[in-house]
Amino acid sequence: MSPRKRRSFLALATATAASLAGCSTSSTPGNDPTADVPTDLPTTAPPGSLVDDWQFDPADIGQGGGSGSKGGSGGGNVTYTAQTSAGNAVGLAAGGAKDVNNFRQNVKEGFLPLPSDMPYEGLFYDYYFDTGSAGDCDSLFCPRYAPAISADPLSGETERYLSVGLNSGLDAADFERKRLNFVVVLDVSGSMGSPFDEYHYDQDGGEETDDTRPKIEVARDALASLTEQLRPGDRFGVVLYNNQATVAKPLNPVETTDMDAIRGHIEADIDAGGGTNLSAGLDEASALFDDVADADPDVYENRIAVLTDAMPNLGDTSENGLESRLETEAGRGVHSTFVGVGVDFNTEIIDAITSVRGANHYSVHSADEFEQRLTDGFEYMVTPLVFDLSLELDATGYEIETVYGSSAAEESTGEVMHVNTLFASDREDGETRGGVVLAKLRQTGESGSLQLRASWEDRAGETNETTATVTFPDGGPEQFADTGVRKAVLLTRYADLCRNWAVAMREDDGDPPDDGITPVDYDDLGRWERQSTDLTVSPEYAERFESFADYFESEMAEIGDDSLSRELTVLEQLADAGVTTRRFGRLLER
Repeated sequence: MSPRKRRSFLALATATAASLAGCSTSSTPGNDPTADVPTDLPTTAPPGSLVDDWQFDPADIGQGGGSGSKGGSGGGNVTYTAQTSAGNAVGLAAGGAKDVNNFRQNVKEGFLPLPSDMPYEGLFYDYYFDTGSAGDCDSLFCPRYAPAISADPLSGETERYLSVGLNSGLDAADFERKRLNFVVVLDVSGSMGSPFDEYHYDQDGGEETDDTRPKIEVARDALASLTEQLRPGDRFGVVLYNNQATVAKPLNPVETTDMDAIRGHIEADIDAGGGTNLSAGLDEASALFDDVADADPDVYENRIAVLTDAMPNLGDTSENGLESRLETEAGRGVHSTFVGVGVDFNTEIIDAITSVRGANHYSVHSADEFEQRLTDGFEYMVTPLVFDLSLELDATGYEIETVYGSSAAEESTGEVMHVNTLFASDREDGETRGGVVLAKLRQTGESGSLQLRASWEDRAGETNETTATVTFPDGGPEQFADTGVRKAVLLTRYADLCRNWAVAMREDDGDPPDDGITPVDYDDLGRWERQSTDLTVSPEYAERFESFADYFESEMAEIGDDSLSRELTVLEQLADAGVTTRRFGRLLER
């Protein structure tokens, strides 16, 4: 049976099973935006009526002939009305990257990271920040501002910063994700057959880690675990891609699907081989959403999740072309998550294409990490709350020099800062995970008060606005309004130093750009099929890392956050690598 005929047959079978279950697809919330939302969806359909709608044939993507194996054998409407809370509130965090795991893992394995392996918003999301009191917040988003004056620890130059605390009045007890139209797009190309700790295009791999299984094997396990997060009222589909793409499972209701059989197929049928046509995978996923285009946006969240090592080599591999696809989908309410797999995950292309509205991305390097990302943090991963945040600065003596922690930082100007999306985020003990965006300000005249106007769009498409006045303290460094802005400044300087080093080792023979810690541009490094570069640290940067580690340790003690020690470990590894390089150079000179 051809893929098209199989798809038509399975769609008919699914509709029949839904009718038998007493819950037809026409009555599932989202198909008719004007219909009442049923609250009594069954957990499962009656015995014998569940449908195994897996339709993958390996021949569809050039992986051999024959049919696939036969496998093995409640999402209510969400109200996002902010409420006054005494501290038990959900926080907010910027979209884009959600970690810097790839940077740390490359250093650990002895590889030189890409500058894009250290995204600012990803580094912020690894930590909790004091974002000011949320107790008096009575709306979905309540920005809180904190100024700081601090000297660059390497140059001594005085710098001024302003953090934006991303608070919400949404009570944690009332937070629940919407129902999902959810399509997973899984990369099954040849590079997914390599281990987590090796570069696929290298002749020799790196040092072994705790998990040396192929990426595709761990991705299968994680995808099977992800299905456990779905519930009645959700719809779920699967697309597989290598040289080409195919629909392995149509987008159908969970409550009428034999999910045990689907998990069996995922584990038994999927293997790695072939090229990497990411654009084809995205196109197939997009087509699945055509059938639910009338889903009520107040009831359903539409999301594509791509599991990949991000090394496209077929189809449209252009940054603009892939980004345009995501923008088109976002325009019709379908947002994207990328989960990067393995030490050779190419963050450069993903960091660029996920700067669009509603997008985010993660990186994983072990089975445990993979499962945690796709299960424990699932609700936050799929729940954007605020869009198109714009912060306008009105101050005669200051202008915005650089923005950190926003995937839309390049859109910022001297007067306006942009953040495309704010996602729901965990809030504990008055601190929010990833809950800040940081602006570095340039003083252009006589200092005075800063007038700040924040405007944004909520999920219903309504525009909101707040205004505030902020004054920098008199005197010089070191002055911080709270530990949140202090931690943000520390992590920003750390990220700048690491990114500068990654550029210098490739382009500038290891020479630092100047005396301070400033972000630098880097050239396009070329092919997406990432190859490894040995970890090297020039003597100049070894001294910088060693000096900065002392500053970092001192600030860590002032802030009182021992979890920052993981970055201190990276700094010490880099400083030690520089010492080893110097010793090796002396041996060669003898």
